[in-house]
Order: sequence, then C-alpha cells, then structure tokens
Amino acid sequence: MNTYPYAKTQIKTTPFPVATSSPRMAKRASVRKSALLQRFDAILLSEMDHVKLLRRTDTKYLMSEEQLSRALAHLADYYRVLEVGGRRLQHYQTLYFDTQDLSLYQQHHSDRRNRYKVRERVYVDSDLAFLEIKHKVNANTTVKSRMQTRELRPQIARDAEPFLHAHYPYQVEALEPKLLNTFERITLVSKHSVERITIDVGLRFLWNGADVSLAGIAIAEVKQDGFSNDSAFVQQMRALGVRPTGFSKYCIGVSMLYPEVKHNRFKPQLNHIDRLLQEGRTI
Repeated sequence: MNTYPYAKTQIKTTPFPVATSSPRMAKRASVRKSALLQRFDAILLSEMDHVKLLRRTDTKYLMSEEQLSRALAHLADYYRVLEVGGRRLQHYQTLYFDTQDLSLYQQHHSDRRNRYKVRERVYVDSDLAFLEIKHKVNANTTVKSRMQTRELRPQIARDAEPFLHAHYPYQVEALEPKLLNTFERITLVSKHSVERITIDVGLRFLWNGADVSLAGIAIAEVKQDGFSNDSAFVQQMRALGVRPTGFSKYCIGVSMLYPEVKHNRFKPQLNHIDRLLQEGRTI
C-alpha cells in the first residue's frame, strides 16, 4: 500500500509559533506510555464490531502526555487496548480534502452545526485505507460514512464519486487535497459499556514541505452512543482537571500552515497547545 509522503500544492506556509518538546521528554513519555499499555488486556480488530459507533456522541480532551500517563495508570481494569500485529500504538496517515477557498474549514470556523469533513485515511499497521466523510449533525452528534480504498490517493478518484455524491451535499469536483497529518493512536474499548476511546499522540502536520510537530501532546476522543458520566476515562479526566474541549486536527493544522486564513476561533486551542508544550519542557 502506498502512503503519501508530502503534498506539493504551492501555498504560503508560516507555521503558527508553538513550543516544541525536547527529544528527551518525548522519549521518556514514549517509554512510560508503552509500559503502561502492557498492563491492559488486548482486543483484536476482529472483535471491534460492537464499538464501530458510526453514529455517536464525541467528547474530546487535550492534554500533555504526562497527564495521559497518569490517567492510563488507573484504567487497565476498565478497558482493553487494541492490538494489531503485536502493536498497541497504531500508525495513521490522513489526507484532508477541501475546496480551493477552504469552505469546509470555514464551516467549522463559523461554528456551523451542520458541517462536513472529507478525508482519506491509511491505517498503516492494519494495511487498510478508507475515504471517509464526517457529518457533524449537531453539537454532540457525528455521523461517519466510509468506503474502503486501495491506498491513500492524492486526488478524488472516479470510483469514489458515487459514494461522495451519496453522502456529501456539495460539489465533489471542487474538492482538492489541502493537508496531511500523521500520528500514532491508542484505542481503548470499555469492558463494561459501548464506548471506544481514541488517543492520538505524536501528531505532525505537513504541507508543501512545512512540518509542524506536536510531540508531547495527546488528543483523546471518547466515543459513545450517548454521553455518560459513568465512563472511567471521563472520571479520570475530571480528577486530573482536564476539561472537555473542541479540537479538530484538520482545523488546527490549517490554522498552523495557512497563516493567511482566519483562525480566531481556534486561538484558545492553539494557546492551550503552546502552554502544554511549555510546561512539558520544565518537567
């Protein structure tokens, strides 16, 4: 399966100035995280059908990897961790599509409740690729539709057009690649309820040779069929003082790599990222 190393569209790139984590801090966090994950029972991909949750309630959290490690230390009795080919950290690549004027990004920046995201994603360790459409129905509900593809493709392929026309209400021909990201993902599955948690670490945004790394930051998303405070992960977040927050990897990446685009709405998240990285360098 081919992956997509760099986009070559000519755009101006001046990354949003954020702190970076030190290599020593990143290595220390990685070693601790791997050790903590070994405490969890494993779940295989073939056992995940009951938590696909293509229509779901999402709750997101932004934290340092140090805070993530503190939470993981208390969660092994409540969750299993996805294991693929012996790996408990899976590698992902995502290519986002938008119109020339970034209309899908603008929908999010304007806080439209009815909005869309179009992306191609490679689940590297599973050797799977999908074209995915995420439809935000309202403040708390997301519907995801997807079709399997052979690889990450740098343009909308003709065989994908019927799928897009069925699930995406705008002009398919206007979509073009706009941003690439890579990250590693931990997936936890509740032992007691229909709940899946994805935790993304090592996030990088790439476009036109520009490269912004958010090493030291973790983005967690609690996916449920209806929000429940009984979630052990939610309780850990509350105990650590980590509050739910809106966070879109696509929008944050655009904010960092498209400085000419309005991004006032995302400045609180950008400032939060900077604070977490600054604090991490002092640990």
